[in-house]
Amino acid sequence: MRRFVRDNGLSLFFGAIFILALVGQSFAGWAQYNQQQLADSMATVGYGQYLTSSDFAVDVAENWQSEYLQFLLYILATVWLVQRGSPESKEPSEAGTESDEDQQVGSAAGPDSPRSARTGGFRTTVFSSSLGIVMGLLFLGSWLAQSVAGTSSYNQQQLAQREDAVSWLSYLATSDFWNRTLQNWQSEFLAVGSMAVLSVYLRQRGSPESKPVGAAHAATGVEG
Repeated sequence: MRRFVRDNGLSLFFGAIFILALVGQSFAGWAQYNQQQLADSMATVGYGQYLTSSDFAVDVAENWQSEYLQFLLYILATVWLVQRGSPESKEPSEAGTESDEDQQVGSAAGPDSPRSARTGGFRTTVFSSSLGIVMGLLFLGSWLAQSVAGTSSYNQQQLAQREDAVSWLSYLATSDFWNRTLQNWQSEFLAVGSMAVLSVYLRQRGSPESKPVGAAHAATGVEG
Protein backbone atom coordinates (compact mmCIF):
# COMPACT_ATOMS: atom_id res chain seq x y z
CA MET A 1 0.00 0.00 0.00
CA ARG A 2 2.83 2.40 0.88
CA ARG A 3 4.49 1.71 -2.46
CA PHE A 4 1.24 2.34 -4.31
CA VAL A 5 0.81 5.68 -2.54
CA ARG A 6 4.44 6.63 -3.26
CA ASP A 7 4.22 5.64 -6.94
CA ASN A 8 0.93 7.46 -7.43
CA GLY A 9 1.39 10.36 -5.04
CA LEU A 10 0.86 13.10 -7.62
CA SER A 11 -2.47 11.78 -8.91
CA LEU A 12 -3.68 10.89 -5.40
CA PHE A 13 -2.78 14.35 -4.08
CA PHE A 14 -4.55 16.23 -6.86
CA GLY A 15 -7.49 13.81 -6.77
CA ALA A 16 -7.94 14.45 -3.05
CA ILE A 17 -7.72 18.24 -3.24
CA PHE A 18 -10.02 18.20 -6.29
CA ILE A 19 -12.71 16.41 -4.28
CA LEU A 20 -12.24 18.73 -1.30
CA ALA A 21 -12.46 21.80 -3.53
CA LEU A 22 -15.55 20.46 -5.33
CA VAL A 23 -17.30 19.73 -2.04
CA GLY A 24 -16.34 23.17 -0.74
CA GLN A 25 -17.65 24.78 -3.91
CA SER A 26 -20.94 22.90 -3.57
CA PHE A 27 -21.57 24.20 -0.05
CA ALA A 28 -20.49 27.74 -0.88
CA GLY A 29 -22.60 27.72 -4.03
CA TRP A 30 -25.58 26.35 -2.13
CA ALA A 31 -25.34 29.14 0.44
CA GLN A 32 -24.99 31.80 -2.24
CA TYR A 33 -27.89 30.36 -4.23
CA ASN A 34 -30.21 30.43 -1.22
CA GLN A 35 -29.14 33.98 -0.36
CA GLN A 36 -30.16 35.03 -3.85
CA GLN A 37 -33.42 33.10 -3.53
CA LEU A 38 -34.27 34.97 -0.32
CA ALA A 39 -33.30 38.29 -1.93
CA ASP A 40 -35.73 37.50 -4.75
CA SER A 41 -38.47 36.49 -2.24
CA MET A 42 -38.33 32.88 -3.44
CA ALA A 43 -38.12 29.58 -1.57
CA THR A 44 -34.74 28.19 -0.59
CA VAL A 45 -33.63 24.71 -1.70
CA GLY A 46 -31.99 21.78 0.06
CA TYR A 47 -28.39 20.74 -0.50
CA GLY A 48 -29.34 17.67 -2.55
CA GLN A 49 -31.65 19.72 -4.73
CA TYR A 50 -28.90 22.25 -5.36
CA LEU A 51 -26.44 19.52 -6.37
CA THR A 52 -28.80 18.44 -9.15
CA SER A 53 -29.56 21.99 -10.27
CA SER A 54 -28.39 23.60 -13.48
CA ASP A 55 -26.76 26.38 -11.47
CA PHE A 56 -24.30 23.97 -9.84
CA ALA A 57 -23.75 22.06 -13.08
CA VAL A 58 -22.90 25.15 -15.12
CA ASP A 59 -20.51 26.48 -12.47
CA VAL A 60 -18.60 23.18 -12.47
CA ALA A 61 -18.64 22.61 -16.23
CA GLU A 62 -17.44 26.11 -17.14
CA ASN A 63 -14.28 25.54 -15.10
CA TRP A 64 -13.66 22.04 -16.43
CA GLN A 65 -13.93 23.05 -20.08
CA SER A 66 -11.41 25.85 -19.69
CA GLU A 67 -8.90 23.56 -17.97
CA TYR A 68 -9.14 20.94 -20.71
CA LEU A 69 -8.87 23.62 -23.37
CA GLN A 70 -5.73 24.92 -21.69
CA PHE A 71 -4.04 21.52 -21.80
CA LEU A 72 -5.27 20.76 -25.31
CA LEU A 73 -3.81 23.98 -26.70
CA TYR A 74 -0.58 23.55 -24.75
CA ILE A 75 -0.12 19.98 -25.96
CA LEU A 76 -0.65 21.00 -29.59
CA ALA A 77 1.18 24.34 -29.47
CA THR A 78 4.35 22.84 -27.98
CA VAL A 79 4.68 20.50 -30.96
CA TRP A 80 5.56 23.44 -33.23
CA LEU A 81 6.12 26.50 -31.05
CA VAL A 82 9.12 26.97 -28.78
CA GLN A 83 10.15 29.27 -25.94
CA ARG A 84 13.92 29.46 -25.71
CA GLY A 85 15.13 28.90 -22.16
CA SER A 86 11.89 27.31 -20.90
CA PRO A 87 11.76 23.74 -19.53
CA GLU A 88 8.21 23.68 -20.89
CA SER A 89 9.55 23.91 -24.45
CA LYS A 90 11.54 21.74 -26.83
CA GLU A 91 14.78 22.94 -28.35
CA PRO A 92 14.10 25.14 -31.41
CA SER A 93 15.79 22.57 -33.64
CA GLU A 94 13.32 19.90 -32.50
CA ALA A 95 10.13 21.76 -33.43
CA GLY A 96 7.62 19.55 -35.22
CA THR A 97 6.47 15.96 -34.85
CA GLU A 98 10.07 14.61 -34.87
CA SER A 99 11.36 11.44 -36.53
CA ASP A 100 10.19 7.87 -35.87
CA GLU A 101 13.54 7.19 -34.26
CA ASP A 102 13.16 10.09 -31.84
CA GLN A 103 9.60 9.03 -31.02
CA GLN A 104 10.39 5.28 -30.83
CA VAL A 105 7.73 4.40 -33.39
CA GLY A 106 7.49 1.35 -35.65
CA SER A 107 10.86 -0.34 -36.22
CA ALA A 108 12.46 2.13 -33.78
CA ALA A 109 10.19 1.00 -30.94
CA GLY A 110 11.83 -0.67 -27.96
CA PRO A 111 10.85 -3.93 -26.25
CA ASP A 112 8.90 -2.02 -23.60
CA SER A 113 7.14 0.29 -26.05
CA PRO A 114 3.32 0.11 -26.13
CA ARG A 115 2.01 -2.27 -28.79
CA SER A 116 0.21 0.61 -30.48
CA ALA A 117 3.58 2.30 -31.05
CA ARG A 118 5.06 -0.82 -32.70
CA THR A 119 2.31 -1.99 -35.05
CA GLY A 120 2.33 0.99 -37.44
CA GLY A 121 -0.52 2.10 -39.69
CA PHE A 122 -3.77 3.63 -38.49
CA ARG A 123 -3.43 2.27 -34.96
CA THR A 124 -0.08 3.97 -34.44
CA THR A 125 -1.31 7.17 -36.09
CA VAL A 126 -4.23 7.40 -33.65
CA PHE A 127 -2.06 6.45 -30.67
CA SER A 128 0.45 9.13 -31.68
CA SER A 129 -2.25 11.78 -31.20
CA SER A 130 -4.31 10.06 -28.52
CA LEU A 131 -3.52 12.54 -25.74
CA GLY A 132 -4.65 15.51 -27.82
CA ILE A 133 -7.72 13.62 -29.07
CA VAL A 134 -8.89 12.70 -25.56
CA MET A 135 -8.21 16.18 -24.20
CA GLY A 136 -10.15 17.63 -27.14
CA LEU A 137 -13.11 15.33 -26.50
CA LEU A 138 -13.10 16.17 -22.80
CA PHE A 139 -13.06 19.86 -23.65
CA LEU A 140 -15.93 19.57 -26.12
CA GLY A 141 -17.94 17.39 -23.75
CA SER A 142 -17.55 19.74 -20.78
CA TRP A 143 -18.20 22.80 -22.98
CA LEU A 144 -21.40 21.15 -24.25
CA ALA A 145 -22.40 20.37 -20.66
CA GLN A 146 -21.77 24.02 -19.75
CA SER A 147 -23.94 25.24 -22.61
CA VAL A 148 -26.83 22.89 -21.80
CA ALA A 149 -26.77 23.59 -18.06
CA GLY A 150 -26.25 27.28 -18.77
CA THR A 151 -29.33 27.35 -20.98
CA SER A 152 -31.44 25.88 -18.19
CA SER A 153 -30.01 28.25 -15.57
CA TYR A 154 -30.43 31.25 -17.86
CA ASN A 155 -34.04 30.35 -18.62
CA GLN A 156 -34.84 30.03 -14.93
CA GLN A 157 -33.70 33.61 -14.49
CA GLN A 158 -35.66 34.68 -17.56
CA LEU A 159 -38.87 33.14 -16.24
CA ALA A 160 -38.32 34.59 -12.76
CA GLN A 161 -38.12 38.02 -14.41
CA ARG A 162 -41.22 37.24 -16.51
CA GLU A 163 -39.24 37.18 -19.73
CA ASP A 164 -39.26 34.62 -22.53
CA ALA A 165 -37.07 31.53 -22.35
CA VAL A 166 -34.54 30.97 -25.11
CA SER A 167 -33.46 27.92 -27.09
CA TRP A 168 -30.05 26.27 -26.72
CA LEU A 169 -28.80 27.82 -29.97
CA SER A 170 -30.06 31.25 -28.93
CA TYR A 171 -28.30 30.91 -25.58
CA LEU A 172 -25.00 30.25 -27.37
CA ALA A 173 -25.23 33.77 -28.78
CA THR A 174 -25.92 35.45 -25.44
CA SER A 175 -23.45 37.52 -23.45
CA ASP A 176 -24.09 35.27 -20.43
CA PHE A 177 -22.63 32.24 -22.21
CA TRP A 178 -19.60 34.03 -23.59
CA ASN A 179 -18.92 35.90 -20.36
CA ARG A 180 -18.84 32.58 -18.50
CA THR A 181 -16.62 31.08 -21.19
CA LEU A 182 -14.13 33.87 -21.82
CA GLN A 183 -13.56 34.79 -18.18
CA ASN A 184 -12.21 31.27 -17.69
CA TRP A 185 -10.25 31.10 -20.94
CA GLN A 186 -8.31 34.29 -20.36
CA SER A 187 -7.17 33.19 -16.91
CA GLU A 188 -5.96 29.82 -18.23
CA PHE A 189 -4.06 31.40 -21.11
CA LEU A 190 -2.42 33.88 -18.75
CA ALA A 191 -1.35 31.14 -16.33
CA VAL A 192 0.17 28.91 -19.03
CA GLY A 193 1.95 31.79 -20.74
CA SER A 194 3.32 33.03 -17.42
CA MET A 195 4.63 29.56 -16.57
CA ALA A 196 6.42 29.24 -19.90
CA VAL A 197 8.13 32.62 -19.56
CA LEU A 198 8.82 32.76 -15.80
CA SER A 199 10.42 29.30 -15.84
CA VAL A 200 13.12 30.72 -18.14
CA TYR A 201 14.49 32.92 -15.34
CA LEU A 202 13.13 31.42 -12.11
CA ARG A 203 13.79 28.03 -10.49
CA GLN A 204 12.12 25.55 -8.15
CA ARG A 205 14.71 23.09 -6.93
CA GLY A 206 13.77 19.44 -7.49
CA SER A 207 10.71 20.13 -9.68
CA PRO A 208 10.56 18.67 -13.21
CA GLU A 209 8.64 21.82 -14.15
CA SER A 210 11.80 23.83 -13.48
CA LYS A 211 15.34 23.75 -14.82
CA PRO A 212 18.17 22.79 -12.45
CA VAL A 213 19.02 25.75 -10.24
CA GLY A 214 22.40 26.20 -11.90
CA ALA A 215 21.20 25.80 -15.50
CA ALA A 216 21.76 28.72 -17.83
CA HIS A 217 18.75 30.91 -18.61
CA ALA A 218 19.10 29.97 -22.29
CA ALA A 219 18.98 26.20 -21.58
CA THR A 220 15.79 24.88 -23.18
CA GLY A 221 13.83 21.71 -22.46
CA VAL A 222 16.00 20.89 -19.43
CA GLU A 223 14.23 19.51 -16.35
CA GLY A 224 15.40 19.80 -12.74
